[in-house]
Amino acid sequence: MASLDLLAAVLHTPFASELLERTASTPRVQQVVQLSLAPAFLLSGIGAIMNVIMSRMIWIATRIENLEARIEEQRTAKQAREIAWLIRRRKLMQGAVMFTTAAAVMISLVIGLLFISAYILAQIGTLIAGFWVLTMALLVTGLGFFLFETRLAARGHQLHKD
Repeated sequence: MASLDLLAAVLHTPFASELLERTASTPRVQQVVQLSLAPAFLLSGIGAIMNVIMSRMIWIATRIENLEARIEEQRTAKQAREIAWLIRRRKLMQGAVMFTTAAAVMISLVIGLLFISAYILAQIGTLIAGFWVLTMALLVTGLGFFLFETRLAARGHQLHKD
């Protein structure tokens, strides 16, 4: 009962009643949900990209572990070159993961700010647009790392010829 009394007391404050009044509009909520669909689809696309990146990164890490598990003296020159090549690929994939994860965080922030902007008086459209542009820059950078890794992987077979 005490928690209900506390809730009732909070709801009777001017701030809480004003906030409830501003957020009670179903059409306004629908409009914000519609505005957040594009960023939400982008977030799901980033998730799909990260799934591909992580699959490649896991394969690279497993291959490095398998090669490094061999005794140093038994390792051939070809295997040593392959380890160096795989380490370069892993570094590129780590960059791809870092930047695409940052893009996912930023687009999540954009979605949150879209909802907040509908219910506050302050105009934050410029901030939201800036975060959108930053999201795109982070995503392009992550995809650039991914592109360089795939190019390195495609050329890799030439590095291992003996």
